[in-house]
Amino acid sequence: MKILVIGSGGREHALVWKIAQSSLVTRLFCAPGNPGTASLAENIPLAVDDLDGLLDFAIREGIDLTVVGPELPLSLGLTDLFQEQGLMVFGASKNAAIIEGSKAFSKDLMKKYGVPTAAYEVFTQVAPAVSFIDQLGIPVVIKADGLAAGKGVIIAQSRDEAVTAVTDMLSGNAFGAAGARVVIEEFLVGEEASFLAFTDGTNIIPLATAQDHKPIYDGDQGPNTGGMGAYSPAPVVTPLIHEKAMKEVMRRTVDGMAAEGRTYKGVLYAGLMINGEEVKTLEFNARFGDPECQPLLMRLKSDIVPVLIAVARGDISGIELQWYDDASVCVVMAAAGYPGDVIKGDVIAGLADATQIDNLVIFHAGTSLKGNDCVTSGGRVLGVTARGVTVKDAIDLAYKGVDTLSWNGVQFRKDIGSKALNR
Repeated sequence: MKILVIGSGGREHALVWKIAQSSLVTRLFCAPGNPGTASLAENIPLAVDDLDGLLDFAIREGIDLTVVGPELPLSLGLTDLFQEQGLMVFGASKNAAIIEGSKAFSKDLMKKYGVPTAAYEVFTQVAPAVSFIDQLGIPVVIKADGLAAGKGVIIAQSRDEAVTAVTDMLSGNAFGAAGARVVIEEFLVGEEASFLAFTDGTNIIPLATAQDHKPIYDGDQGPNTGGMGAYSPAPVVTPLIHEKAMKEVMRRTVDGMAAEGRTYKGVLYAGLMINGEEVKTLEFNARFGDPECQPLLMRLKSDIVPVLIAVARGDISGIELQWYDDASVCVVMAAAGYPGDVIKGDVIAGLADATQIDNLVIFHAGTSLKGNDCVTSGGRVLGVTARGVTVKDAIDLAYKGVDTLSWNGVQFRKDIGSKALNR
């Protein structure tokens, strides 16, 4: 099979890495890819939002399966465009991807179909938004309605911070059109986990559990990012929590989307807040999480290609996933300035040595080539991902890799996986 992966981040490098291991693959492409994917696939210089260019390439090259990584091309309707031309594609349709593309839609869906979530309201004007903030109290969660690369959520710790966030979003200064509507919701207490599942619109197959670390600094301090690291499995997801997540979150959501005429086919990601035996849904994503994808795919024993094909064809009833018992940990190394204005072009030292470490994979996210040097070119630069018999083994190995790598102003959290150890 000829397979095309769309995207250029750590998630897409992980997908390329896993797909490349399949005996079903004859040629593998990644558009636009990065220096990491270039060692496993043929990078094609097409942007993820160049839908016509991607379609032309897929037709011309005779691509058998296209795998869409990021949310933007899904929300623009790439899946629909490819399917109209008879091409097989893994990824939610445009009218299903709205579950991520609009937080207001997502919250309204949860409310309608009984998916447990935080109390909320949606606003387009500052004054009523501030009144609701005063009603809820502080801390309060403010979300840009549209896509904001994982950064459109602000947990305001003071009334002034909340008012500023709402004003900045609704004025268009913070996230442009994505912030033209805001969702304001109550602050939930507990521990977050990422719950992902494959679905064909009817059947649901859960992936292994995982946990992301959104804030930039240790101890979950500082502003939210796209994710500073993740690990799998997540002990906070007990068998009881898993059952509730499947029954109350995934089942009701997949059925609700079908009832709305928005049949969801792809991988569905629910961000959960777990407090004791209570589960509430923070948000949905219409694709693999990044960085959760990296440790999950390192633990996946099954060939992923038959799974992707079954989802794309709309029938996963015969699919079973096999997982390694090992734990996996991904530590994200970010550029100076992230999650604000990042400094680009710093030479990354130690890559050759780090890639020699057994059971460790360096997934490229924000890198590019400058002559013979690999340099930083984005906020999240590398995802250093290790597999070990225990969580501690995986943590130690991941940080061994991190210690091998360096560049000016590098940032990374030193506590990825510590919540699992504490349990």
